[in-house]
Amino acid sequence: MKINYKYGRLLLLLAVAFTSCQEDAPSIEEEVIELPSETVVSVEGFYLLNEGNMSSNKASLDYYDYATGTYRRNIYSQANPDATLGLGDVGNDIGIYGNKIYAVINNSNKVEVLDATTEKRLAVIDVKNCRYITFASGKAYVSAYDGEVGVGDSSPNGFVSEIDTTALKITRTVRVGRQPEEIAVVGKKLYVANSGGYNPDNYEKTVSVIDLETFTKIKDIEVAVNLHRLKADSDGDLYVSSRGDYYSIPSNLFVIDTKTDAVKKVFDVACANLTIVGDNAYVIGSDFSYTTFNFVISYSLINVRTETLSTASFLPKSVSDLIQTPYGIAVDPLSKNVYITDAGDYVSPGKLYCVDATGNLKFSVTTGDIPAHIAFKNKTK
Repeated sequence: MKINYKYGRLLLLLAVAFTSCQEDAPSIEEEVIELPSETVVSVEGFYLLNEGNMSSNKASLDYYDYATGTYRRNIYSQANPDATLGLGDVGNDIGIYGNKIYAVINNSNKVEVLDATTEKRLAVIDVKNCRYITFASGKAYVSAYDGEVGVGDSSPNGFVSEIDTTALKITRTVRVGRQPEEIAVVGKKLYVANSGGYNPDNYEKTVSVIDLETFTKIKDIEVAVNLHRLKADSDGDLYVSSRGDYYSIPSNLFVIDTKTDAVKKVFDVACANLTIVGDNAYVIGSDFSYTTFNFVISYSLINVRTETLSTASFLPKSVSDLIQTPYGIAVDPLSKNVYITDAGDYVSPGKLYCVDATGNLKFSVTTGDIPAHIAFKNKTK
């Protein structure tokens, strides 16, 4: 995210902040919508975290239950009536580990930990300007910008914090590059994509590598400017996106071999978001240029086993034509249903679309503002 008009999407978010009501958002009651049900095999359903507009305190949480087909909207306040400020300001990521939900609330500088059965709050962990979360071996790892939201060359390097998922306390912290984004664990190493997005005249270009045993940064891998997304496939390769500079450098997708910690392939496709399920990477491209003032939208499919780009879109035109602003993406690991969100105009409720493995639209439903991040809830054994 960026802050000035030439600096990208954060301009829009800050503009919304200044035009939105600055008072605390009122508590919104839960709503239930009936949708088609799904067969429960390994997944019971999923949580959808809506980002909400910056400074409007409108992050919200929805849940889709496969067995009943019910879509419960705005479930946080119902489960936590004593949380008078609601979920908080800008929901930036969500994950489920064990029986707990972890919601990363960026501008509220916290990770909310909820019970995955009741959705009741278990803990609040303070993390300054937190961004993304991942899990491994009983620990949660959270990337954070550190410092206040604001453009300039004086912002500090960001960090990654390790959280003990039993004690729900931060145990270790390590500094990485400026404005770190998505993170992933492969073996005994943690990788984090650095953006440097608060200083577009001097973007970061590296993925930092952290040794998990010593929790120290051991190297930086040079990739490209303004990195963002970072996902690992089953072979341990990392797919890392560059947002480019919105002028002469386009968005691209890079592949890092974690055995050598070097870039081994470049896909000439824009990447605003992606998910990897099985042998496929589903890539949303939303490439913006300040030269043309246009977005170029694409829906690419990459076979990560063969490292080949399909000539076909993973989303049928009948569905993509309905979407104004593609934003979040998730794929059910068994059914291969694609769940894609539409942020619309960023200030109104968005949409969630479900497309089955054959390309048929199964349903759509209205969400909160800026629907963005999905975490599947696995069936309890």
